[in-house]
Amino acid sequence: MKLKNPFKDLTRFEFGLWLTSVIVITVSFALSKGDDVLTIFSSLIGVTALIFVAKGYVLGQLLSVAFSVIYGIISFHYRYYGETITYLGMTAPVAILSAISWWKNPYKGTKVVEVSKLTKKQIALTAILAVLVTIAFYFILSALGNENLIISTISIATSFVACFLSFLRSPYFLMIYCLNDIVLIVLWILASIEDIGYLPMIMCFVMFFANDLYGSYNWIKMSKTQGADTV
Repeated sequence: MKLKNPFKDLTRFEFGLWLTSVIVITVSFALSKGDDVLTIFSSLIGVTALIFVAKGYVLGQLLSVAFSVIYGIISFHYRYYGETITYLGMTAPVAILSAISWWKNPYKGTKVVEVSKLTKKQIALTAILAVLVTIAFYFILSALGNENLIISTISIATSFVACFLSFLRSPYFLMIYCLNDIVLIVLWILASIEDIGYLPMIMCFVMFFANDLYGSYNWIKMSKTQGADTV
């Protein structure tokens, strides 16, 4: 069986966005004179994952698993225990479940996932779980002495909602990820004040934000194309 190059499915804009993301992250890593290979490696995997997530490809979720594991390790090194717990204990497992969900629900036999409409029960469940997760992790992170407690807690809340909506195949999950990107940009700016070596992580999430903005647009477009009603 011949494997097809997934990059051939990207439009010129999508390929340009991916290439720009790679260049920006690589240059920022070089300028910071960082020696942490995991930092740039995770960033490059992350932006590659997002361009395929934006297209609704299962490949995007599989790459998200790899990014989550590596990013969790990086966060642990800086004592961002909330990020570590979130990505290793929640984002990575949910990305696996999302990959399965997307794989089982292709749109008319294509590579693209079928967009789903959120029910009122799902919206209520998401809200309730988000509140519970936020409260629980605030106290957990406080006990662990997590750096930048409030920002880390907000990051967990937005990340949880985005992950859950991704699993539900909602067209709005990337909008929540945009909020999460902003929180993480602030988080890593604070880390970079102490260690400029974390500059690539700032640029990583800046490019994540750009990719998630495009992904939000594309998923709404997919929803309309597929005839799925949006909330």
